Amino acid sequence: MTVVEICLDDLAGVRRAEAAGADRIELCSALATGGLTPSIGTVAAALGLARRIGVNVLIRQRPGDFVFDDDELAAMVADIRAFRALDRPEGVALGFVVGALHPDGTVDADATRALVRACGDEPVTFHKAFDQTPDRAAALEELIALGVSRVLTSGGATTAPDGVAELAALVAQAADRITVLAGGGVRPTNVAHLVQRSGVSEVHLRAVEQAPSASLVLSGYDSGMRDVTSSTIVAAVVDALREVAA
Repeated sequence: MTVVEICLDDLAGVRRAEAAGADRIELCSALATGGLTPSIGTVAAALGLARRIGVNVLIRQRPGDFVFDDDELAAMVADIRAFRALDRPEGVALGFVVGALHPDGTVDADATRALVRACGDEPVTFHKAFDQTPDRAAALEELIALGVSRVLTSGGATTAPDGVAELAALVAQAADRITVLAGGGVRPTNVAHLVQRSGVSEVHLRAVEQAPSASLVLSGYDSGMRDVTSSTIVAAVVDALREVAA
């Protein structure tokens, strides 16, 4: 069965994703800006809510590019160490999602090595900064050598379905040395075709729907609606993949 990872920044989504059959979450904050490191309280709460679902934590100190200075790198290493020290239920796997590039888009091996080292035995995903690299085949080999466990990618395209040919090439190149996690535009209507054509063993998506605000007073901070994780979308993706497995 293909692994399903749900990207979310709402704590209620942890329970929803798990109940709907997801295997793992990527926990973030500020998804409207592409995702940032969540607070230590948010990570602790998510680990407390999880019962079987894996929790991967995004480590991204600020929005914008993926070229980090020494102070930013030190802050990200400190975040990883603090999160690793948190209690979590037995059977709930913790992992981390990182990514660091040089200004020319190549992998920043020194920064990535420092982040991977901070993660210790916890698995590390290199996020979609990978798709900015000028030579993804070379970047994949570099990440393997650095001890990265998986890479999140749409094959360099806007969406994973559009990049399915390169995803298939990356899966073949990986040869079980690193996991290729397909993300970007993954939906219940295309996930089966994506998996069948690319051969990826894991998929990543943000399963989002709009929910009304709990507040009766609207403001510049509250439009009256907000994004939340959709159990319906998660379940539909899981069901589509069950059909593929069958």
